[in-house]
Amino acid sequence: MPISAFLKGSRAIFGALLVLAAAACSSSRGGPIPYDDAGTFRAPDAPSVATLESGYRISPMDTVSVKVFRMPDLSGDYQVDLTGQISLPLIGEVRAVDMTTAQLDETLTRKFGEKYLENPDISVGIKESARRAITVDGAVKNAGAFPATGDITLMQAVALAGGVTETANAHRVAVFRTIDGQRKAAAFDLADIRRGQGTDPKIYPGDVIVVDGDGVKAAYRQILNTFSVFSVFRPF
Repeated sequence: MPISAFLKGSRAIFGALLVLAAAACSSSRGGPIPYDDAGTFRAPDAPSVATLESGYRISPMDTVSVKVFRMPDLSGDYQVDLTGQISLPLIGEVRAVDMTTAQLDETLTRKFGEKYLENPDISVGIKESARRAITVDGAVKNAGAFPATGDITLMQAVALAGGVTETANAHRVAVFRTIDGQRKAAAFDLADIRRGQGTDPKIYPGDVIVVDGDGVKAAYRQILNTFSVFSVFRPF
């Protein structure tokens, strides 16, 4: 056999092995977020009785409406990510979590006024509160926020989002929630739960579920892979 043909065949075999290895990694447990096999992931803090109009503080996954007077390109609806940031044109990422709309208004007015706008007129409102809904994202068919009515489990929450996609890693599903005033996370093996080999955990209003797999947003990917910041034992 000519040397060139041998090398070509070797490269093809090596490429196939890489594909198989990648497929194996994408369909198994893993990642730094600890699995809640012992069932220690507690219920979240009780929801605040305050209404949105009386000092409501912005939560991760809330959607805020920002209106900049006579600046339609800067105005819009922005979702707070899991790290508590919103990303706006010109000024980039701004921390919004735990702020009231008035405080965020002041922050945006200052930031836009520092370099870009003279005496900006900005108003901020809450378009959608994640505290009253369950958010399902990642490798699911219909990601979004769903009303949290009655008791619901992880399997049921994923079903609300149309189920997982063909490229999802059902062995690696993260649930983020607020416990003792801090954001925490735990991982669950949805494949085991489906087979009756794991407990289907209860999901609460305000929980954020992220299914691993292809198409996961970059921000979620970073969270899923950062143990030093995000885990059931450490706050974020």
